[in-house]
Amino acid sequence: MPAVTTRPGAKMPGMTWHLETARLALRPLVADDIDPLHRVLSDVRSMRFYPRPFDRDDTRGWVDRIRERYAADGFGLLAVVEKPTGDVIGDCGPMIMDVDGSRFVELAWHIRPDRQRQGFASEAGAVCRDHAWEAVPTDRLISLIRPENVPSWSVARKLGFAPWRSTVRSGMGHIVWILEHPASAS
Repeated sequence: MPAVTTRPGAKMPGMTWHLETARLALRPLVADDIDPLHRVLSDVRSMRFYPRPFDRDDTRGWVDRIRERYAADGFGLLAVVEKPTGDVIGDCGPMIMDVDGSRFVELAWHIRPDRQRQGFASEAGAVCRDHAWEAVPTDRLISLIRPENVPSWSVARKLGFAPWRSTVRSGMGHIVWILEHPASAS
């Protein structure tokens, strides 16, 4: 199978994604999202599949890098806001990722521990996946998931992804899950 890359020369101007589901609003991250997102990224249980939980500076850097991606790529992770409360409960969306020397569009998600196992990652992932097919010039999406991260396997399967190959990132093994664009499958 060929490398999963964005179409040559493709770049989307500015970040304009604002998506909604029945329970969620997804929007570009802003500086005020550092504290609520830190509740996710600093949690030992949530970050057990990363090299370590983030400290506050790591979270600030995460948000800053994602916001830079909006300008560079035209898309990136979005704040996941629970509509009834207005709380930021995580992030989700596509990002350009380098895997083994090739550029991929990865769909990723992180949900606050107290809001996990309620379908929020699948719900956010589905609306981001569907919008990505319209707005991101790619024929495939990937998701990088650690072999032990069974909850994320479940989300990936619900979104239509299948295991493709393995890779190593930050010294840790990952499974690269893949999803072909619906038009490519027909």
